[in-house]
Amino acid sequence: MINLFNTQIDTLSVHRVGNKSRNEELFISEQPYNVTDEILPLIKEYFFRPFRDKEENYYQFAHDVHLDYHDMYNLATEVFSNPSTAHEVSKKITRHLYEQSNHPHIKNGEVYVAYLTNVSIDNTPVDAIGIFKSEIKTDFLQFEEKGASLEMMLQQGINLNKLDKGCLIFNYKKDDGYKILTIDNNRYDARYWLEHFLSVDAFQDENFMTKKYMKFVQDFAKDVVLPAEDKKEEVLFMNRSVNYFAKNDEFEETAFLNEVIDNPDLIPEFKNYKVEKAPKYSIEDVTSFPIANAAVSDARKKIKNVINLDTNIQIKLDFVNPESAEKFVEKGWDEEKQMYYYLVYFNKEQKA
Repeated sequence: MINLFNTQIDTLSVHRVGNKSRNEELFISEQPYNVTDEILPLIKEYFFRPFRDKEENYYQFAHDVHLDYHDMYNLATEVFSNPSTAHEVSKKITRHLYEQSNHPHIKNGEVYVAYLTNVSIDNTPVDAIGIFKSEIKTDFLQFEEKGASLEMMLQQGINLNKLDKGCLIFNYKKDDGYKILTIDNNRYDARYWLEHFLSVDAFQDENFMTKKYMKFVQDFAKDVVLPAEDKKEEVLFMNRSVNYFAKNDEFEETAFLNEVIDNPDLIPEFKNYKVEKAPKYSIEDVTSFPIANAAVSDARKKIKNVINLDTNIQIKLDFVNPESAEKFVEKGWDEEKQMYYYLVYFNKEQKA
């Protein structure tokens, strides 16, 4: 988890990259940008807001042979080793980005490279490198008094409410390839920013593993439990699964299966499904890992606990008290009406 509330911009360099395939120019500033007190709060909000609002999916620099051969990893290490080189290294970073700007759809734009201090990640204060790119220009009007009239002038500029691309490289977990957050709001070429420029893979920490395994379990519930049982059992299975993750610090697959699967016939189905689907979730050899509480909370919000009936009635089951659904909700078949029904027991209606 990151906290950017007290983060300071130590140095800021501003350059411009064109599209190399269209022979557009590269502009490199000779000196760092002198950020004024008027611009500083605006530019910080422009850079940082997308990362505060975004779900934290971390990445790390990755190379097929060794990180010593990774361009961006080496440039980041150069800056972290000697922050006074931040501006000179920003030139190399911008040239590297320019070399990747070969796809005809890639837009030109300004590149901002910032050295950041007092960043908090996983409750650890660290420095970071921020790399941001603005691409989309917005039309706006300026007004000028001319005699007794106001003249309108159409101009173009950057909308400070939307950052097009950005990444934060934290001086943290260096041996793993640093921990990195990235955004890309203009996905005209999805490989350009992540693969070609940054060259990163997902950071496989407890947050990553918890999210991936819970998504795998959710898909198993939809693809296997629902067809084998019914919607109620699918919801209850996910209910028990979420509660297992919520109350444990460590995941252990055998204990998980014994606790959440009521029907023993589904255990071999689960194992077969994992063999078939595991590569999609990067959990091929995973049977235990530390559980990330924040990832469990995020996953809980996305899991539906509602049974939708074709009679325009919904039954909402409680994830906090799953035993209620098992004790007080029964499913049956009415021969006369030739319809399924749910029987719900209760003592009294609760006030909304």
